[in-house]
Amino acid sequence: MANKEFKSVIKRSGAIVPFNKERIDNAIYRAAVSVGGRDRERAKWLAEKVVEYLHKKLPEGHTPHIEEIQDAVEKTLIENGHAQVSKAYILYREDRNRSRQEAGKRASTHGDNIPWRKVWYVLDWAVKHDLHTVSALNKRIQRGEFPQIVHESESAYADNVETATQMITERKDGLKLVIVSGPSSSGKTTTTIKIEQRLKKAGLQFRALNVDNYFFNLEEHPKDEFGDYDFETPQALDLPLINEHLQALTRGEEVLIPYYDFKAGRRIPDQTPMKLEENEILLLDSLHGLYPPMTKGIPGAQKFAIYLEPLLQMRGADDEYVRWADLRLIRRMLRDAVHRAYDPERTLQHWHYVRSSELRNIIPNIGTVDVIINSAMPYELAIYRPRLLGKFEEWEAKYRDDPLREDAYKRASRILRMLNEVEPVEDESPIPPDSVLREFIGGSSLSY
Repeated sequence: MANKEFKSVIKRSGAIVPFNKERIDNAIYRAAVSVGGRDRERAKWLAEKVVEYLHKKLPEGHTPHIEEIQDAVEKTLIENGHAQVSKAYILYREDRNRSRQEAGKRASTHGDNIPWRKVWYVLDWAVKHDLHTVSALNKRIQRGEFPQIVHESESAYADNVETATQMITERKDGLKLVIVSGPSSSGKTTTTIKIEQRLKKAGLQFRALNVDNYFFNLEEHPKDEFGDYDFETPQALDLPLINEHLQALTRGEEVLIPYYDFKAGRRIPDQTPMKLEENEILLLDSLHGLYPPMTKGIPGAQKFAIYLEPLLQMRGADDEYVRWADLRLIRRMLRDAVHRAYDPERTLQHWHYVRSSELRNIIPNIGTVDVIINSAMPYELAIYRPRLLGKFEEWEAKYRDDPLREDAYKRASRILRMLNEVEPVEDESPIPPDSVLREFIGGSSLSY
């Protein structure tokens, strides 16, 4: 057996997929990155040790189960002196197991990370405006009320933005840093612009620190067997350097900001001088702005945190609520296609990285924020159908029998069912040019 290779692996679902040592390498490297390690060659060496151990332990002809492989990874990490990496790997494994166990009961349980007070407020609004079900939305559209739905939705969002602005203004004397955070495609950029427009009336303005310039070099990021890099974790950023610069800036000092060349995949240090003026508030517009190590050096009294999420409260024909993450996946597909020439299918394939990082590093910190803004537009479902229905039909069929793309299949299938229910709207002219949705569908009057 020692000179033979494993051919297959049994997944938890029972599906049999090809054995790929690179998956073990990637899992070990990802765990290492999460605790500050970036030795890819060591990860490859450890993966070889895992495979050697499995060959010795398992009988000839045995097809390993994924749990057997993961047990071997834990054992190998510990025996080779990588206790921290082993702990990170074990915690991630336990978190994934817990997520799978709880997946079927999320609709009936009150998780600690759901902003229930805000959710019930949004639901009450939706019921009052007859937008709490897809069927109700369809009927209003069929009655020719789409422009009115747009107006109602945009007004509710504007009220949220105004509330956040007033709260910032009330604390302006001791405030040094405003954090605008939230999961991917929740509308952070547009919302930040709108808040700043209002703050200028109070003689204040933001000075943004672009954390994209703090990415580690491309070769240091985890990568899977499909060549897809995981940029979604906070550890993809140089957190100590970000914190150092944030502290210096809030003390009134000048720092030299690095520049990240995305084409070359490399960070160039000490490029742009930056210093706050008297009337400026430092802005951190980031996925991971709430992640504690990002701003740990800034006193709580000097920080104001905003969290964004499209908290749509709308049930489909199956009596299930439309998932917020599905809305954001669609938004990101459209934004990536419009602004980044990025294939929407690749966005679907990559989304499991996005969700994994959100659930571990963003969602658990909701309880620390000062205000939550709902960026959902109930009318957005109607404009997504003509744009993407055909694509989701293709993806649902393409990934149906592909065990390596289970996540992509489940999401494509669920969103396809949802889009099929919605009354399509192709005339997008009622949507204002400064709408948060224009950040994703194009045609915005704002400069991003």
